Amino acid sequence: MIDDTDEFAQLPVTDFVQYQTVVEPGDVPDVLPETSTVAWRIALDYDSDAEDFAKVWDHFLDTVAPEQVRALIIGNWWGDDHYQPIRPVLDVIAGSAHRLPGLRALFLGDVDSEECELSWLQMCDVTPVLEAFPRLEEFVVRGCCPNSADEEEGLAWRPVRHEHLRALRCESGGLSSSMVRAIGASELPRLERLELWMGVVHYGGDATVADLAPFLAGTRFPALRHLGLENSEVQDEIAAAVASAPVVAQLDSLSLALGTLTDAGAEALLTGQPLNHLSRLDLHHHYVSDAMAQRIRAALEPSGVRVDLSEQEEADFGDEDDEVIRYVAASE
Repeated sequence: MIDDTDEFAQLPVTDFVQYQTVVEPGDVPDVLPETSTVAWRIALDYDSDAEDFAKVWDHFLDTVAPEQVRALIIGNWWGDDHYQPIRPVLDVIAGSAHRLPGLRALFLGDVDSEECELSWLQMCDVTPVLEAFPRLEEFVVRGCCPNSADEEEGLAWRPVRHEHLRALRCESGGLSSSMVRAIGASELPRLERLELWMGVVHYGGDATVADLAPFLAGTRFPALRHLGLENSEVQDEIAAAVASAPVVAQLDSLSLALGTLTDAGAEALLTGQPLNHLSRLDLHHHYVSDAMAQRIRAALEPSGVRVDLSEQEEADFGDEDDEVIRYVAASE
């Protein structure tokens, strides 16, 4: 379900690879777009011998006008070699912060499943990037926490104060409780959009509803207008907590999509606090029955709430008679 991004920070995405040095006689390189008009995607070629990311990065900075780069996407950073940790890449990017004063949006890990599964993306503590770019406004990171004791590191976060961050999205098959708590303990006074893909325990997603308390209270992030608590195997529990959460009153939109939401979670939403002030309620990829979906629409759509109940899934049944299996949209 994860594809390469074609637009980021309201800019069309352009792969830098097509502007690298032409090696075939007679080939004419594409005309370089104005640096500030696109989101630049830096990625190594998966179908050729692995290159050195640092060399490609240096060539990028020497080719464009780096002070005009507004949005940056990091794709495949290991080429066709064995999957490599992203830490050296982050060190290179953070070390170039002085050359990128205009950077406002950064996406780490724009890799589709053909190149690498979500849970195999070897992430690390991403906080140094925020510290290196204090004027960053949008930050997206895709990857997982380690799912075994043998893995040295995985996607992590330290409590941080960042004055300008407005949008944060963590796409993961499993967010750890320590990472969720660290984000909740951060000071992000301008944060307007927060999306957390909670994932499953098997891939490190051991965060609980209790860990979400700072986001649900409505006081930690006063500017928050969109909240997405998504891709969870405990989506019903999250829905029940959201149904009475103070933060809902300040939201313009809410997403509990991509997870295992059933009629129980939907019922909690319907019988909880009013949701009619929302412009959008996103529940796509769910296990809600037709009858309950109709009740949700009847309760909210007359008030102008756009309800997304697409991608209705059907549960599987395990070997045991009472075993019901439901899947989140993105885990491995």
